[in-house]
Amino acid sequence: MAQAKTQPSEMDPAEFIAMVQPERKREEAHRLDALFRRVTGVEPRMWGSSIIGYGAYRTTYASGREVHWMRTGFSPRKARHSLYLMGGYCDQETGARHAAALDRLGKHARGKSCLYVNKLADIDLAVLEEMIRADWEAMNRRYPA
Repeated sequence: MAQAKTQPSEMDPAEFIAMVQPERKREEAHRLDALFRRVTGVEPRMWGSSIIGYGAYRTTYASGREVHWMRTGFSPRKARHSLYLMGGYCDQETGARHAAALDRLGKHARGKSCLYVNKLADIDLAVLEEMIRADWEAMNRRYPA
C-alpha cells in the first residue's frame, strides 16, 4: 500500500520557523504556532519540509488506502499561509460551523481541507481560534487517541 508523500520529519519546528522568509511571514508563523499550541495543548512536529502539524491520526479510506496525517497544522508559505483544518473536512457538523465562521473571518481563500490567508492582519484571529478549536475537537471525537 502506498504511503502519503508527506511524512513526519525530524526537523525542529522552531528551527524551521527561524528560516521562514520574509520576516513578516516568520513573525506570523510564530503567532500561528503560539495559537495552535494554545488551542491543541500539544507540541508541534514537522510534516515534510514545510508543514507544522499538531497531533496525528491514522485512518483507512474506503479505497483501502491507509493514511497517517496531522490532526491540524499550518505552513507559512511565501505567498500565503496554508492552514490545515482537517475536522471541517471529515465532520459535517464542524464543516457547517466553519462555513458560518468564514463569513466573519476576513479575507481568505479555501481549498478542500485548507484555508489560505495572505497575512494575519487580513483576518480576525479570534474567529480563527474558534475554527481551530472546533476542528481540534472534531478530530478528537472522530479519531480518539
